[in-house]
Amino acid sequence: MAITHRMGKAREIQASAVARLFSSTVLRELAQKGQSPLFTHLIKESNLLKLSSDVEKVYDLFEYAFRLLKREEHRHEYTYKAAVTEKVLLGTHSLKTASMISQFRVGDCKADVVILNGTSIVYEIKSERDSLYRLVKQIDAYMKVLATVNVIVGEDHVNAVLNSVPKDVGVLRLSNRYQISTIQEGRDMPSRTNPEAIFDSINLREAELVLNDLGISVPDVRNVHRYRELRKRFAELDPVSVHASMVRTLKKTRSLAPLGALINKLPPSLHSTVLSVRPSRRDHDRLVESMQESISKAITWV
Repeated sequence: MAITHRMGKAREIQASAVARLFSSTVLRELAQKGQSPLFTHLIKESNLLKLSSDVEKVYDLFEYAFRLLKREEHRHEYTYKAAVTEKVLLGTHSLKTASMISQFRVGDCKADVVILNGTSIVYEIKSERDSLYRLVKQIDAYMKVLATVNVIVGEDHVNAVLNSVPKDVGVLRLSNRYQISTIQEGRDMPSRTNPEAIFDSINLREAELVLNDLGISVPDVRNVHRYRELRKRFAELDPVSVHASMVRTLKKTRSLAPLGALINKLPPSLHSTVLSVRPSRRDHDRLVESMQESISKAITWV
């Protein structure tokens, strides 16, 4: 029993190290320095090089690591984020017509993935490793800010989520074959959003842009009173109009279009991280070059 437990714990540590390869910290180190000591530490901790002798470059290792993460027994939140990125944002839309926000603040919750096109769609992830205890609270918060609310789950959570969420909330399943299927369709309902909750989810500059977009003058007050007066303006507005303006505004302020050329040169497995981190233009070439570095050199990064 003790040996089995230790083996299970070792596999858990390995899977966690593989998932952390796709973290924002690793991506930022590669973009800013051309190398990542954390990457080196994680490939050693995960024993990835012992599992495959075909990996020659950093690019190849990310792709190999992600193939492991796609296995049902290894899935982490990143597997789901990557699926939404590839199959929805890049598969159905494009970076020129839609934007994506990771960890979007909504009340005291953070929405895993929000996609903005003609409307707003949230994808709350509940992987095989996640608990559902906060789901009802999260859904309540999201419905006040975002028009379409979806929960994307593994097979083991499908029935529990269906029994927990309203009928107008979408339930999506990520299959063993890494395909997204719709179990329950989410309804686009901007009318149920709350202008004050929308105000609280965006920054003050974006709030001013929303008012300008709606043809409403921005209050000319001292900075100390700015938050209060802007919020008062939002409280007087129609939810549908404010939501539509929020979508138009965030598609501009949080546009991903400048990253279009970059992601085409990077491993598909890294696309979700890159679009979340949004590395600066001056770091693009360095990040691309780091992908072509040999693994034999990468394991010496310290």
